[in-house]
Amino acid sequence: MSWDERLRLSRQKLNRVQRLPHGDLPALGRKAECPEPLYARFPEPGRYWALRCGWPKPVAKATSAKMAAASSSDSDCGRAESAQLFPSSPSNEASSKWLDAHYDPVANIHTFSSCLALADLHGDGEYKLVVGDLGPGGQHPRLKVLKGPTVLTESPLPALPAAAATFLMEQHEPRTPALALASGPCVYVYKNLRPYFKFSLPQLPPNPLEQDLWNQAKEDRIDPLTLKEMLEGIREKAEVPLSVQSLRFLQLELSEMEAFVSQHKSKSIKRQTVITTMTTLKKNLADEDAVSCLVLGTENKELLVLDPEAFIILAKMSLPSVPVFLDVSGQFDVEFRLAAACRNGNIYILRRDAKRPKYCIELSAQPVGLVRVHKVLVVGSTQDSLHGFTHKGKKLWTVQMPAAILTMNLLEQHSRGLQAVMAGLANGEVRIYRDKTLLNVIRTPDAVTSLCFGRYGREDNTLIMTTRGGGLIIKILKRTAVFVEGGGEAGPPPAQALKLNVPRKTRLYVDQTLREREAGTAMHRTFQTDLYLLRLRTARAYVQALESSLNPVSVTAREPLKLHAVVQGLGPTFKLTLHLQNTSAARPILGLLVCFLYNEVLYALPRAFFKVPLLVPGLSYPLETFVESLSDKGISDIIKVLVLREGQSAPLLSAHINMPVSEGLAAA
Repeated sequence: MSWDERLRLSRQKLNRVQRLPHGDLPALGRKAECPEPLYARFPEPGRYWALRCGWPKPVAKATSAKMAAASSSDSDCGRAESAQLFPSSPSNEASSKWLDAHYDPVANIHTFSSCLALADLHGDGEYKLVVGDLGPGGQHPRLKVLKGPTVLTESPLPALPAAAATFLMEQHEPRTPALALASGPCVYVYKNLRPYFKFSLPQLPPNPLEQDLWNQAKEDRIDPLTLKEMLEGIREKAEVPLSVQSLRFLQLELSEMEAFVSQHKSKSIKRQTVITTMTTLKKNLADEDAVSCLVLGTENKELLVLDPEAFIILAKMSLPSVPVFLDVSGQFDVEFRLAAACRNGNIYILRRDAKRPKYCIELSAQPVGLVRVHKVLVVGSTQDSLHGFTHKGKKLWTVQMPAAILTMNLLEQHSRGLQAVMAGLANGEVRIYRDKTLLNVIRTPDAVTSLCFGRYGREDNTLIMTTRGGGLIIKILKRTAVFVEGGGEAGPPPAQALKLNVPRKTRLYVDQTLREREAGTAMHRTFQTDLYLLRLRTARAYVQALESSLNPVSVTAREPLKLHAVVQGLGPTFKLTLHLQNTSAARPILGLLVCFLYNEVLYALPRAFFKVPLLVPGLSYPLETFVESLSDKGISDIIKVLVLREGQSAPLLSAHINMPVSEGLAAA
């Protein structure tokens, strides 16, 4: 057989495979030539298979409901279901800005964004993922280092991790970053994935009353039951919290107390705080590969800055509450600004050489995340919203989320100079915002609990997510992807390109333009003269109204009154209600009179003059009377209302009421 005939037969086989429907895939174990992945269902229960590179491989587990639906669906339904199981299907991936690199729903990683870090730990250009894993149900915490989708190393931790960070300790070559992991009261430092240093927080002075009680128990002067009652009283009232030894003693049953006291009464009381959050701060340079200090937030409402070489405390700052999120900008030796979100729902801003916060941002709900985007502090709250603040506490904007915010982190694309905030929501979405503008939405099979963006492996823009069920999702940003505000096209709006329908210049317009050009000075002087006359007449009318008390609001400080009237009815009888109010702060007013001036030919009132009761400050008093219209010609007039002081002829204030036309007499 010649080479031309072999080539023709190979092309025929390839065409038959490309036209093959989903239900007619080759049997398991048979080699097939396929140019792209084809998703298939094989009869083995509990698994979905993908035909990749000619061989079927299991890629995900399926529930019984999905298997039942798969067995009774056609090929179109199979494509729809595979799109749900595999968010990285080719149809969705073509329109997305992200490439789906890896998805493992059973990776067994349970962590938060603060416990994820990316770094070149060995100095070989291969960036790895450091995970402080809480373990399933908060049991068996471990430190994991991932290379690609696989776990490179794994070691147990003595307590639950609070934060993980990578930093440079020194300028010597090779410049490999160190790994710092905060767990309990200690910071564990690793270099080349080997234990290097352990920093423990300094012990706190114990409660003197607690110390005295344990000394009495040591001398057998009090029994365990009395010791428990007195420790409970100290816990409720004392400002200094109890030690771990006393707290454990209070949790015991009555039968276990005596043995616990006998075992621990000879030990000294130690009160140890724990680390709640951790971040890094550049020491003296702003370069990316500069030496950095560790900044720790502790349970006893303090912030500590550690030296990167000697691991001594360089600075200590106090906060009104326990910090849970930290964000730092600047350099320690030059100038830095530190933002701490605390458990009391406030964000405190501290600067260099400050022992106390300088600014305070009060939130309406508890914070769930804190990210700095350029000079804006973006805060997520439990009210399902993102807020933007300046470093001085001024609120810039608010964006409402469709679901609760579970985690937040920074997305920084160095090649395009982009900084944005990522927010993982409870409905399975990851939203990316620049300020209050939505840039992109990523939908995941499960709710995302941690986010990390940066260089992973040899890819610069990699997004790593872990889900609530312990899954691991890795996505790579396409090199051609451009985030556009609002999802629209870049550039000016389309309305800007539309031409305006400007009318043609008429002969009258040209003559008027020439007149304004020749007599512009005279026209301006005439306009200014008319404007001054208008202002003068307005001022004269205002003075006349004040002198004659023609305004409904009193201008004297001795009689602060306000009056307004309401006319109700169609006629010929109208109900006239006067609302009189004393606007003074604390002084009542007494001895006022109300007088009506009207045309007796047109109107009749039962009382044209009556006294006003005592006016209490701040209350509006309705004074009602009836007006009878006497004219049958359909005309109306003005009724003047005067408020006077007894013994004075000049009114305090007045009101002119334009009476309506009596519709009853007009109709008759």
